[in-house]
Amino acid sequence: MFAKIGAAIKGVLARMGLLATINNVTQFAAVIESQWMYDRILDWRSLYRGYLGKYDGIPYHETSYIDAVGKRHHRKRASLKMPKKSAERMASLVFNEKCQINIGSINGQPDENGDIHATPEIKQFSANVMDVLDDNHFHKLFQRYLEYMFAMGGMVAKPYVDNGKIKISWVTAQNFLPVGSNNDDITAGVFMDMTRKGDKYYTHLEWHTWDGDTYHIRNELYQSMSPDDLGVKVPLSLLYENMEDDIPIQGLTRPLFVYFKPNIANNFETSSPLGISIFGNALDTLKTLDIAFDSYQREFSLGKRRIIVPASAIRAIYDPKTGEVHRYFDTDDEVYQAVATGDMEADQIKDMAVALRVDDHVKAINSLLDLLSMQQGFSPGTFTFDGQQVKTATEVVSENSETFRTKNSHETLIEQGIKDLIDCIAQLADLYDIFTNPGDDNYEVTVDFDDSIAEDRTQNANFYITLVAAELMPKVEAIQRIFDITEDQANEWMSKIKAESAQQQPPIMSAIMGKAEYGIENADAQSR
Repeated sequence: MFAKIGAAIKGVLARMGLLATINNVTQFAAVIESQWMYDRILDWRSLYRGYLGKYDGIPYHETSYIDAVGKRHHRKRASLKMPKKSAERMASLVFNEKCQINIGSINGQPDENGDIHATPEIKQFSANVMDVLDDNHFHKLFQRYLEYMFAMGGMVAKPYVDNGKIKISWVTAQNFLPVGSNNDDITAGVFMDMTRKGDKYYTHLEWHTWDGDTYHIRNELYQSMSPDDLGVKVPLSLLYENMEDDIPIQGLTRPLFVYFKPNIANNFETSSPLGISIFGNALDTLKTLDIAFDSYQREFSLGKRRIIVPASAIRAIYDPKTGEVHRYFDTDDEVYQAVATGDMEADQIKDMAVALRVDDHVKAINSLLDLLSMQQGFSPGTFTFDGQQVKTATEVVSENSETFRTKNSHETLIEQGIKDLIDCIAQLADLYDIFTNPGDDNYEVTVDFDDSIAEDRTQNANFYITLVAAELMPKVEAIQRIFDITEDQANEWMSKIKAESAQQQPPIMSAIMGKAEYGIENADAQSR
C-alpha cells in the first residue's frame, strides 16, 4: 500500500506544509509510519487467509523436497489455519449479539421518590443512536470486523451521511494509513478504496486531516492500467458525479472515524499508534504447528504400505495362443515396488509396511496448540486436535482463567472505541440536522459485554446482593455493577421493581391471610 499511495502522500503533505519534499516512501515512513510495519500487516492478512509464501524472504508455507533421482519439487505446506480460528474465537468472546450498549444521563431528573432518571432529551438521543446502529446491522457486522481487527491488528469505523441517514463503513487495516497522531490516538488518516471499470483501475483516496480547528475531508481519484500502481490523478467526476474535492468542517472535537485495535502493546514499533495482531508474536509457533500438521497429513501418503518384489517377478509373459501379455502383478497397483538386486536371497517378496505415527503427531500438535494459546492470551486447552479437526473448548470460562482476563483486557479498548463511535454519530447528526446532539458532557455510554461465558457470574451477583443485605452498598450501585448499566437506568430498574412489588404484595398477603383465617376457624370447629 505504501508503494501505491506514496506519491499522493507526498503531494498532500506538501500542501499541508508538514514537509517540503519527500523523495520516496521510506522517507515518509520515517516521519509517520514504517514500511516494515505495513509489511507485517500484509503478512498477518496472508496468514489469516491461510497462506503466507515467505516471511522476511524466508519460505513459510512454501516448501520443497528432492526426489530419488535428485530433482527438486516445490509444494504448498498444509496448514491448520489457526490464525483464522484464533481471531474468530477472541472476537466471539469479546462481542456478540447478547452485548448491550446503554446511553444514560450524567445529570438526570429526580422523580417523586427521589430516584434519578434520564431526561427526555437523553432518552430520545439514545433511541436515535440505537436506530442508527440497528439500521447498520451493528451487532452483526461489528463482531465480524473485530475478527479482522484481531487478525490484522486494527480496523476503522467511519460514519458518514447518505441521503439523510447516517451510515457506518468498515475499513480493514491494510486500507487505512494514519498520517497524524496524538499520543496513542490517531487524529488524521487516509482511506483507500479501489474499483475496476473495464480495463482500468481506479483508486479513491479520502483524506481526513486538520488545519487548525478546521476538519478537512479531501477526495482524490487516480487511474491506472495496473492494480499495483496508483497511476495518474483524474477528475472525481469520472466515477463520482457529486463528490466534492474538499469539504471543510467547523466545530468538530474529534475526527469522523474511530480506530479500533487489540489491547496489546506494539513491540514491533513502540512509537506507532497502530495495533498488532493477536498472533503477531507467534509466527514461529504457527510455522512449527503447520509443519507438524503437514507431516501428519503426509504420514498417510508417505507411510503407505509397500511390497518389495524382485524385478523379475513383474516381467511380462507372452501368450502365443491369445497374443496377450500377462504379468505376475498388477502394474497399476502402486503398493508393489520392483527392486533388481541379483541376489537370490534378496529376490524375495517383502512386506515393507511402516507403522503410522498418528499418536505422536497428535500429541505434538496439541502441545503446540497449548503454546500458541499461551502466546495469544488463551488458557491451555482452548484448542485441541483430535486427529480430524481443531476443536474449540465450549465449556464455561472461569473468571480466574487467562482467557477471561485477556477478554476483559480487550474489552477496555473496545468499549472506549464504541463510545468514540457514538460521539462521531452524534456530531454527524448535529452537523446535518438529523437529530439533536445533547453534548458528550450530558450523556454517558456503557457497554454490557456478555459475561455468560464466566461460570462465576452468579457468584458475582451474590457478592453484591450480600453487600446490599449488609447495608454496605446501595441497591442502585449493585444493579449498576452487576449489569453494567448507567445510573439512571439502574434507577429506572429500581422504580420498576418497587412498582411491581407494590402491585404484587396485596394479593399475596390477602391470600396468605385468607388461608390463615380459614385455618383458625377450622381449628375452632374441630375443638368444639
